[in-house]
Amino acid sequence: MNDALYTTLNLGPTHPATHGIFQNVLTMDGERIIDTEQTIGYIHRAFEKIAERRPYYQVTTLTDRLNYCSSPINNIGWQMTVEKLLGVKTTHRIDYMRIILMELARITDHLVCNSVIGVDSGALTGFVYLFQERERVYEIYEQLCGARLTTNIGRIGGFERDFSPEVIKMIYAFTDRLPKILHQFEQLLMRNRIFMDRTINVGPISAERAINYGFSGPNLRAAGVDYDVRVTSPYSSYDDFDFTIPVGTNGDTYDRFCVRQEEVWQSLKLIRNALDNLPEGKHYVDVPEFYLPPKEEVYDKMEALIWHFKIVMGEIGAPAGEVYHSVEAGNGELGFYLVSDGGRTPYRLHFRRPCFIYYQALPEMIRGGVLSDAILTMSSMNVIAGELDA
Repeated sequence: MNDALYTTLNLGPTHPATHGIFQNVLTMDGERIIDTEQTIGYIHRAFEKIAERRPYYQVTTLTDRLNYCSSPINNIGWQMTVEKLLGVKTTHRIDYMRIILMELARITDHLVCNSVIGVDSGALTGFVYLFQERERVYEIYEQLCGARLTTNIGRIGGFERDFSPEVIKMIYAFTDRLPKILHQFEQLLMRNRIFMDRTINVGPISAERAINYGFSGPNLRAAGVDYDVRVTSPYSSYDDFDFTIPVGTNGDTYDRFCVRQEEVWQSLKLIRNALDNLPEGKHYVDVPEFYLPPKEEVYDKMEALIWHFKIVMGEIGAPAGEVYHSVEAGNGELGFYLVSDGGRTPYRLHFRRPCFIYYQALPEMIRGGVLSDAILTMSSMNVIAGELDA
């Protein structure tokens, strides 16, 4: 072939279709993609190195900004990693509260991904339906912690405050309302001939290739591999609950869409079960070296004031050790590899970001396809720029 006939096209880094700050340099033969090279680094924030200069409880503001579509999962995953280092065992109430928040976050993550797949195939209506529901989850976050997108939610050892009656009422109302909206959304797209033609056999990847690349989460399950961290390595009392792990067959855009859609239904089931069976007890455990005392106690009790000062000023070191903990985040296995030398900050910290791992497979998945298919493939992989650079 004559290279002079090829066109080089920059898809990103600021194009709306890239859903973030990253670039794909496409080599095009007309509308057909001959090859592509990804460029990341436009949003590099050095989280791992910044964390090595911060007390453990302050790292939560960094994990917020990995996958910012489901930040509570990142926060709670980090807090459980530190608890593993400290040897802290949380109560069932804390575990169930964490499950409720993580599944709410998973729902918002999948609602964003699937509604954007609809938009990129030319169907805007479903996007409007689902974003109203995402807003309701953000209102729950706001009621619980005062924040919305980057929540800084939870603490090492539990939560800064318990679920109020208003929060519980809002969660029940959300789980009652969402099924009707989900059914409407599915009626718009799942058997829609245009949508199916645009997504079936688009951006496929086999189970073997997905495993070789290190895929996890919905993208791996869409290829037919039923791997889920919540089941293979249960944490936060997930083994108390019965839920289904949906899997696909072709690993294409349609399968990724359907797997995420079914996972939303399973998350709703988990939330209701956890809320209906929420145990009694405190929303935090006794870890005074790392858990900030209640503000009203800081005002009135000398011991609480001392602990508050020592924690905020970062005067307390963690035990020396090396731990790895992972959670099933919205995009797959989010892991934290933590090395402590006994100091007040992590000695070394590495985030296993699922987006960074599976983004490398994009050239193989879109090569030979057309430009419009590349957009849909990227959307269905749910590449989040915050996870590409850490």
